[in-house]
Amino acid sequence: MLYGRVTETNAVTVLLDSARDGEGGALALRGEAGVGKSALLDLAASLAVANGMRVLRADGIEPESDLAFAALHQLLHPATGLLDALPRPQRDALSAALGLTDTPHSDRFLVGAGVLSLLAEAAAPSGLLCLVDDVQWVDRASADALLFAARRLRTERVAVLFSVRGDALLKGVPELRVGGLDEESCAALLAAGGPVAPDVVRRLTALTGGNPLVLREGVAALSPAQLAGQAPLPDPLPGGAQLFGEQVARLSPDARRFLLLASLEAELALVVRAAGAAGEVLHEVEAAGLVTVADGAVRFRHPLVRSAVHAAATSTEVRAAHVTLAGLVAGDRRALHLAAAALGPDETVAAELAAAAGRARTRGGHGDAATALARAAELTPDPLRRAERLKDAATAAWLAGRPGQAQSHLAEARELAEHGEGGLLEEIAQLRGRFELNSGDASEAVRILAAGGGIEMLADASEAAGYVGDVPAMVELGRRARAHPPGFLRDVVAGIGAMLEDGSGGELLRGALDRTGELTLAADLLWASAAASYLGEADVSAELVERAGRAARVSGMVGQLPVVLEFVATGERFKGRLAESAAVAEEGLQLAREAGYTNSVAAHLANLAVVAALRGEEERCRALAEEALSIAVPHRIGLRAGVAGYALALLDLGLGRYAAAHARLAALATAGPGAGHPTVTWRSTPDRVEAALAAGEHESAAEALAAYEQWVANAVTDEARALLARCRALLAAPGADAELFEEALRRHGEPVERARTALLYGERLRRAQRPGQARNHLRAALETFERLGAAPWAERARGELRAAGEAAARPAADDPETVLTPQELRIARLVAEGASSKEVAARLFLSPRTVEYHLYKTYPKLGVTTRTELARLLVKASSPTEGVRARAGQG
Repeated sequence: MLYGRVTETNAVTVLLDSARDGEGGALALRGEAGVGKSALLDLAASLAVANGMRVLRADGIEPESDLAFAALHQLLHPATGLLDALPRPQRDALSAALGLTDTPHSDRFLVGAGVLSLLAEAAAPSGLLCLVDDVQWVDRASADALLFAARRLRTERVAVLFSVRGDALLKGVPELRVGGLDEESCAALLAAGGPVAPDVVRRLTALTGGNPLVLREGVAALSPAQLAGQAPLPDPLPGGAQLFGEQVARLSPDARRFLLLASLEAELALVVRAAGAAGEVLHEVEAAGLVTVADGAVRFRHPLVRSAVHAAATSTEVRAAHVTLAGLVAGDRRALHLAAAALGPDETVAAELAAAAGRARTRGGHGDAATALARAAELTPDPLRRAERLKDAATAAWLAGRPGQAQSHLAEARELAEHGEGGLLEEIAQLRGRFELNSGDASEAVRILAAGGGIEMLADASEAAGYVGDVPAMVELGRRARAHPPGFLRDVVAGIGAMLEDGSGGELLRGALDRTGELTLAADLLWASAAASYLGEADVSAELVERAGRAARVSGMVGQLPVVLEFVATGERFKGRLAESAAVAEEGLQLAREAGYTNSVAAHLANLAVVAALRGEEERCRALAEEALSIAVPHRIGLRAGVAGYALALLDLGLGRYAAAHARLAALATAGPGAGHPTVTWRSTPDRVEAALAAGEHESAAEALAAYEQWVANAVTDEARALLARCRALLAAPGADAELFEEALRRHGEPVERARTALLYGERLRRAQRPGQARNHLRAALETFERLGAAPWAERARGELRAAGEAAARPAADDPETVLTPQELRIARLVAEGASSKEVAARLFLSPRTVEYHLYKTYPKLGVTTRTELARLLVKASSPTEGVRARAGQG
């Protein structure tokens, strides 16, 4: 029976009720040992069962805290029969993590998505409660996967309740502190065992802090006279670890050894075999109330019992127990026992532990692999071999989202490898550069990576220089790349360098793009996207980025998804899908923060700032841009600083502050490495031309046009030629601009830019006293801006249309862009393209049930009842005659 705990009980009840209503969530109960967290989990389980909910439960077990996915297997084992309902990428990743298949699959994000989908399946039809006790002892791989899912339960009938003590972090999960009982509740608890004097209750409450376990155990050791207040209470009060220690000390030597072995392995048959224990030993430890035996496992009554057992044992006894168990188990468990028993360096043990880490890594258990590799390094006698294992530990820690731990391991590896062979030093240097690029100083990453000689390291250096916006470095790296044999990566790096040096890299970049049909890896597709970008073909770049995003989601990129999503979000924005761009950026932002990829955080913030600028959300735009700049500027990420600056310029342009917009855009064009970027300058030049002319800066506009003509000289796509035609039209003499505007409108494929061109043309026509012709273009522009949520641009078009003699119409009530949430719109578009619910779930890291839930809400909003009708509506909404096309973007 629970005493007190009204606040905690209410919180648990709200969590369960919300989950049963389809709005899942998670809650962590944090408190000291013995305070009653497990009792609250038991209460939650009984309430869930009473309401028809399914319950899955796992306990963190200290001996298994280094076994990757041990807790996840314990939790999900009863639900593995539902794995076939998952999207294949998620099913394969989760099956590998649980050891159900031998297929390697190392992406932890896919494992987390698989857990989310499996929980959603297990929740049908009445809801699911997952209980995870003693999270501080859950292995890292399981914790990562469970937290990934717990943060994404908004539309699932799933409640997750954690209990944790100590300082274990549960990032992104709300917490409720469970403290001691108040005096009234302590009195009720104590009265259940017999009468206790009020003064004694008061004193016991103060001495124990209201901890229920310490109260119960302490009172059991008190005399009737002490409970009645007739004799003084002992000081210190018996209870907790002290009391359990006394109980352990009273056991026979065989019983103590049995408990020591049980503290290292929970499997009953194994412990009995290791202890050589007879039935009377098992009876002794059970009769003492220190353990329970159920389902073939030995469970300690409380974690403090395990602590007391270890405190009572000598270090020699503990090592001997590990050695005994190592002789009875195999694989990862044997390696962990041997490592725990080792007294000093031992290559045989280190090799077994490193092999166990490799197995964990291939299943996606990077955090546990990092721990095992670090311990293997400690046991490795040879300094260079130790350095290599530390380097591997650093990689695993990085992929587990623990950058601080990764940097520490790598620094130690570098120190050990300084006098070794060059190959290992270069590997360490490449990792240092990648770590800096993802969360440190990007210009330092350039310095580190540029010291390498291989094409892979040169490409990494060029990528880093690209983030910085360091043109001289990209040129020099391109020259060095030419010394390598021709190949896709070499041609892109060399072509970018030559393009920046003298504009001569077009042939190399075009040749690389000609091979894009052969590419399947997300990283290669991103390089191809860069090639298209440097050719001035933003539309082709966006298409390649979309392919990269699809590849990353279904195959995994071993933790690099947040970085891929930077470019996917930007690509969606270029295509005019503002809602989808924002949704992808929000997802990427969450993943980047979870993974510790600080520089990726800046990228997603900057993209969100541009979307906010297009929507006219001034306060939000400024806040996002300033936060992005607070990371990008000190970290020397010129690309992201440039995008954040562009967002502020676009905000000014949309709100009619032309002089301010021109000043910002001109500053971007002259910003040095770490503060700006060439591609940001190129892509924002049409905006600069418009802002300069509106601000009366005709000479500046002409200079910008001349530079733009050079930058897009190698571009062959219609969109690039459309933007050039628009810039020329703006600078053309009256009467000479119509043909250029018409050419731009004819070539445009991007809805935002087509609408902006239509708006500028309509303004020219109205001011030339040709309102009839102006209205057609202004009407099309307004409709597009309304659909996309580009409020300031829509307001400008509405005002022009009114001035041209026509009242502005409002968008259709069933327009997808205006009535659907970003997530609903993303799902609807994919379904309209023919994707099944499982395919959509795989691409968006959702469960199939979540996809169906969103479709259930989407259909009535749009007035459709089938996927065919949905596809027809979205095709109609995206057709040129409706004023919107499938692609758009700038900046």
